[in-house]
Amino acid sequence: MPEKIAIAFYTLGCKVNYSETSFISNKFKDKGYQIKNFNEVADIYVINTCSVTQTAVKKSRNIIHKALHNNSNALIVVTGCITETEKEEIKTIDGIGLVVGANEKFNLFDLINEKVNLKINPDKKICNENTFFSSFSSGDRTRSFLKIQDGCNYFCSYCVIPFARGRSRSDYISNIVDNVRKIIETGVKEIIITGINIGDFRNDKGEKLIDLLVALEKINSLQRVRLSSIEPDLLSDELIEMISKSDIFLPHFHIPLQSGSDKILKLMNRKYDTALFKSKIDTIKSFMPDSCIATDIITGFPLETDDDFNDTRNFLEKLNLSYFHVFTYSERKQTKASQYEMKVSPQSKKIRTDALLKLSDIKKETFYNSQKGKEHKILFESSKINGYMYGFTQNYLRVKMLYNKLYSNEIITATLNNLDTDNVFMIDEKL
Repeated sequence: MPEKIAIAFYTLGCKVNYSETSFISNKFKDKGYQIKNFNEVADIYVINTCSVTQTAVKKSRNIIHKALHNNSNALIVVTGCITETEKEEIKTIDGIGLVVGANEKFNLFDLINEKVNLKINPDKKICNENTFFSSFSSGDRTRSFLKIQDGCNYFCSYCVIPFARGRSRSDYISNIVDNVRKIIETGVKEIIITGINIGDFRNDKGEKLIDLLVALEKINSLQRVRLSSIEPDLLSDELIEMISKSDIFLPHFHIPLQSGSDKILKLMNRKYDTALFKSKIDTIKSFMPDSCIATDIITGFPLETDDDFNDTRNFLEKLNLSYFHVFTYSERKQTKASQYEMKVSPQSKKIRTDALLKLSDIKKETFYNSQKGKEHKILFESSKINGYMYGFTQNYLRVKMLYNKLYSNEIITATLNNLDTDNVFMIDEKL
């Protein structure tokens, strides 16, 4: 291989994608490739795509064209979810030199290295969808995203992820523990456990998520672990109670709701109803009153009437949530929901989305105000932004202070009193 071939990466979509790109790019770096910023001229551009919404697909296309604009002679490599869900469309884009399916992305080094030397067929298949590849992000000394699970068996009626990433599969606990130790050795203080459906963590050894948490609890040098999104029907009371008693697992939950209407939840093929969801929120708050709980909501799902939307809004108003992400329904042609009649108009979708975003702002303000005067442990990041450094408490409150490198990647205890106009707590640098 010619020395110092320049390669640039761009990632769209979820935290799993980011952990995978980071892991893959480090292999190229270790093998002598020069890692460039995506905006710079490079010999190879790798785009790790997302197809969860039509907007994500459009952005993926735009990034592909941006790479071509940066260097029309470069090798453009497209991987990720749209290579599975948009196969035919991707083939129509001129200039792409290599399309690597989502299940083959961990063979990118071999595929690209051979492609550079003109030795492979670009449609070559390396592994099947049942293969699991572990990965974790690096380069950020403060935190790392660690993938423990991939794929999904749920087949929600609006979602293309099972088609893009295949069926659910998980790593082994022994391998995860080894990866955690490697991450800790780099100085990282916080690990975020990620996956497509981490609550469905299980493998052929019979290991489950609760077993993984027990194993992680035994690693003496591990300081903070944050769980990413977990389905409400897979969040057991046993898991909640364990987190509440732990010194390393943080009181921060992301539990997708998607709709507060039981009728719509059934149409979405979700595995729970509003009563179960509420019980999970109530259980968490009974064990951890100061915990941060976020959720996801989809507005404008087919057949969602004004009454259905009002059910959702009223349900959210009553729940003890900290904030929520609101997504406008995006039709994906492979899904069952795309066949539903009675679509919601774009105007109604916007009205509903705006209404829930305002409600989320109110929830977030209430949650932040409830934390005033309380003492928290804050992990500060290394970056300096406009003279400030930023960090997060255990329960995901954003905090800032005047930059002081002594606190970089350190966990500091402070009382939160001053909530700035940007909804960030400001603390005195003289702790």
